Amino acid sequence: MKALVVKNTGSWYQLKTEDNRLIEAKLKGNFRLKDIKSTNPISVGDVVLVEENPGATAFICEIEDRKNYLVRRSSNLSKQSHVIAANIDQAFLIATANYPVTTPTFIDRFLATTEAYRIPTVIFFNKTDRYSNEDKEYADALIHLYRTIGYPCYLISALEDKDFSFIQDLLKDKITLFSGHSGVGKSTIINRLIPDAGQKTQEISAYHNKGMHTTTFSEMIEWPEGGYIIDTPGIKGFGVFDMDGVEISHYFPEIFQFSHDCKFNNCSHRKEPGCAVLKAVEAHYISESRYKSYLSMLEDESEGKYREAF
Repeated sequence: MKALVVKNTGSWYQLKTEDNRLIEAKLKGNFRLKDIKSTNPISVGDVVLVEENPGATAFICEIEDRKNYLVRRSSNLSKQSHVIAANIDQAFLIATANYPVTTPTFIDRFLATTEAYRIPTVIFFNKTDRYSNEDKEYADALIHLYRTIGYPCYLISALEDKDFSFIQDLLKDKITLFSGHSGVGKSTIINRLIPDAGQKTQEISAYHNKGMHTTTFSEMIEWPEGGYIIDTPGIKGFGVFDMDGVEISHYFPEIFQFSHDCKFNNCSHRKEPGCAVLKAVEAHYISESRYKSYLSMLEDESEGKYREAF
């Protein structure tokens, strides 16, 4: 029997069957014998085959091929990945200019990863009701940058905006991943969109200006007009996984565009003569912050590091 993985609670999975039942299941023992370099071989969004045993535990015995998935380096096991979700139509990155701050480096790492897995991404800068004039200028500058590259961006206030219809339209008939730091307001936005979703929310730490985890496990919430929202736990850092140096530049659209004019095909865009990307950075056709993000990802790849600071 086929089923959709709608929640992962560690060793147990909540599945929605083809006849719209919710059941709990575990992985069948031999599943872990496969060569899967991931902390979670099954993720939310996966379509699986399940064996039901009346009066006993149901077991997931097979996973169907994924159309895509979003993965990051595991923070605990640097040589393994953590699959955030599978079979995603689009991603919503929830960011904030403050309360807490979302850095451009974090945004760039997330965007590069969604580019790698061909997942269209929209950026929402939330908490505008709390922005100072300086915060507003910072958010406007980021929006100008990312819109110029081609990413849709919006300023929103989950607490005060009266009309969320444009977000509702974007969600229709899509499987949409919500991601971002803890405390940026993912769960508050979801509760605005689906009042009976009941996602837990919590104030950020006033001392550290950082969010505290309220969503513990990834979960799929059915969207009334078709599709699903995937609510994910807040993430501190976004360590890239399984990207080599040459590939990384492909996931920065503006860097990739200028790279065609580099003197060498294998140019790393660091010190090589005739590098069109370096010239574009100097001429401000490529943002310095984006270029620094690219360099930081190259360092991750070459040194095998996981960088939580982003």
